[in-house]
Amino acid sequence: MSDEESLLAVEREVALMFRRGRARVAELSRRVHPELEGMAYSMLGYIEQAGRVRVTDVGVHFAVGKATVSRQIRALEELGLVARETDPLDRRAALVSLTGDGRRRYLAARDVRMRRVRELLGNWSPEDVDRFAVLLHRFNDVIGEPPAE
Repeated sequence: MSDEESLLAVEREVALMFRRGRARVAELSRRVHPELEGMAYSMLGYIEQAGRVRVTDVGVHFAVGKATVSRQIRALEELGLVARETDPLDRRAALVSLTGDGRRRYLAARDVRMRRVRELLGNWSPEDVDRFAVLLHRFNDVIGEPPAE
């Protein structure tokens, strides 16, 4: 395979992975709560990992504007999945964290997702799984970099 053919194959496979990933995330969001939009599952995961995080940092992490993140957080709050509080270090900012119910629902959905990942990669050697994780991390680092001028 030529370098160009290899790059085209990578582009095709990454596009397919992204499309399938969006569908899976939407499904996982609905598993957490039937009224959740697709991005909500990922936001819950980020908040769960962070513990307590500023709303603005959630927006930065997902590269979405203030209005979008505020709408998403408000929806999560209305469903009782996250709690918002004033940041004691900056009274103008808000912190969000998972509620007990939000954590329980998120972890249950994550357990389903992880069972599926184990099934998908169950026939892979541990070395292949490690290498895949390293390469995906490297790829995600490159994707996150600003484009060259």
